[in-house]
Amino acid sequence: MIMMIIAFLLGLILCLLFGIPYIDFLRKKTIGQYIRDLAPENHKQKEGTPTTGGVFIIVSALLGSVITLFLAQRFSTLAGIVLITFLFYALAGFQDDFLKIKGHENKGLSARGKFLRQVLIAVLPVLYVMVTNDNATYITFGKYSIDCGWFYPLIAIFAITGASNAYNLTDGLDGLAASTGVFAFLASAIIAHFAGYDYLAIISASITGALLGFLRYNKPKAQVFMGDTGSLAIGGLLGVLAVMGKFEIYLIILAGVFVIETLSVILQVISFKTTGKRIFKMSPIHHHFELCGYNEKQIVTGFAIFSMLCGIIAVCLFKFIG
Repeated sequence: MIMMIIAFLLGLILCLLFGIPYIDFLRKKTIGQYIRDLAPENHKQKEGTPTTGGVFIIVSALLGSVITLFLAQRFSTLAGIVLITFLFYALAGFQDDFLKIKGHENKGLSARGKFLRQVLIAVLPVLYVMVTNDNATYITFGKYSIDCGWFYPLIAIFAITGASNAYNLTDGLDGLAASTGVFAFLASAIIAHFAGYDYLAIISASITGALLGFLRYNKPKAQVFMGDTGSLAIGGLLGVLAVMGKFEIYLIILAGVFVIETLSVILQVISFKTTGKRIFKMSPIHHHFELCGYNEKQIVTGFAIFSMLCGIIAVCLFKFIG
């Protein structure tokens, strides 16, 4: 537990320190966000806000994790696989952001190109788990355990890729992805600690601290956006932690906000294609609430509270029935 606190503090402090010079650099280079034409009208004023802030989140989380893992003598090949996967997702997200900045519009990688990168990166931790863990194909919830056999790699890749995309969809309002992510990763850290995966608990605690530090610069009105550099990597990391720590079912609960955001998009598309009508005024669902008249602070606060409740439920379920 002490090492988790150290990792959290390192992630927090490093992110606060790196944020100032990095944001100044982005402003000097005029590296700003381009807003979609379909975005709510009030988002137009965000045009030009510095983006790729995920860079200093990821650097802070990686440094905080590595330093603490070595201090705790918990650095291993497993920890290395998690951190390398995290870095690969960050590079894929940075490529997407770079193309948007270079093209001076909100068009980066194609949907197919982005998805292919996410799947290929997810293969690395999944294959490692399959090779090194005799119980890799089992998914457990409390006293119930199911052997998924050769379907498990597909399930695991889906979980990691889905988490990456879901977190990316959630990153649409100032402070929304960061605040909800704090509680999701805090729950992940506690569950990993209970399960005896100390290295995962340390990594989770470090990213929790980094996200909390990022909120200093990303809360409404945001000074910087994390961009796909941050959102693809952070979401992917959440999925990897669940797969490596064998708490895949609990991921659905602790990532409740991200699951709902994704479902809102899926339901909107299905409804429009089958009936020609939309269920929500706009998806993901946080935009629906915007168009219903709620301001960003109200929506972000409400979603953050809901994420906290999801995290508490996931931890309690794991502790008492897991």
